[in-house]
Amino acid sequence: MTGQAIEIEGLRKTYPGRRGEPPKEALKGIDLTIPQGSIFGLLGPNGAGKSTLINILAGLVVKSAGTVRIWGFDQDVNPRQSRAAIGVMPQELNLDPFFTPRGALDVQAGLYGVPKSERRTDEILAMIGLADKADAYARSLSGGMRRRLLLGKALVHAPQILVLDEPTAGVDIELRQMLWRNVRRLNDGGTTIILTTHYLEEAEEMCDEIAIIHHGEVLVRDTTAHLVARVDAKTMVITPEGDAPADLPLPDGVTLDRRADGKLALHYSRGRTPPGDILNALNAAGIAIADVGIEEPRLEDVFLDLTRAVA
Repeated sequence: MTGQAIEIEGLRKTYPGRRGEPPKEALKGIDLTIPQGSIFGLLGPNGAGKSTLINILAGLVVKSAGTVRIWGFDQDVNPRQSRAAIGVMPQELNLDPFFTPRGALDVQAGLYGVPKSERRTDEILAMIGLADKADAYARSLSGGMRRRLLLGKALVHAPQILVLDEPTAGVDIELRQMLWRNVRRLNDGGTTIILTTHYLEEAEEMCDEIAIIHHGEVLVRDTTAHLVARVDAKTMVITPEGDAPADLPLPDGVTLDRRADGKLALHYSRGRTPPGDILNALNAAGIAIADVGIEEPRLEDVFLDLTRAVA
């Protein structure tokens, strides 16, 4: 092993065009490595190529070119071992309505060749909160319960890598918290997690590293902290003692928003304007400051900046 859970080199996928249209290149030579034991975020707008990449990892889509190694197994040389190393919780609720959760997990384990003596059906049902629904038909389960069952199916063969494709889309807060508790526990036990999500605050909270994909290419890959630090904009929030004057002379490049609670939000570039210059300007305007705070940029700001630049 190289210390990498996933190694992707020159990955391309081209779909044939429809009715005389030119072929569509969904992935354009992706190079990406994902470390063992990490929680890795895979972000990008709709149509960026995330689903194609995940389906190739899962063995559901045949790549056009490139190399994919999963847990050290080349997908072309050792397809069975590479597929056994990864479990995927899909976004779509693709469950057989006539199976019970227990039956669905047993069938899935059988498909992966897990002997009956080694199956962890009851353990998984307890983990995903479906022990009391083990023998109910899937068609009687709520949407949230069905999503839990998808997670259970992805875990039956104890994969070293777990892919979560938009796992919290449309779910309630309770289910989301339960899911993240399980993800943390699995990761603490050594499972590598790959997460795609449109909830950027989740990626910022959960992920060690993130890759942003757009138009079939990796725009950037870095630690979450470094990505957030790339945004130059900051906001200083001032709580004045009393009302601030309508006209405030501020340093060049600093803009002001007056919030409904009376606070002053001053937006500035940290590479251009020292915070002390803003405070000096407020002091010169006769504003007494009761409190001051700084709002740091968010991952969403990085995402929007990068994707707008290449739109």
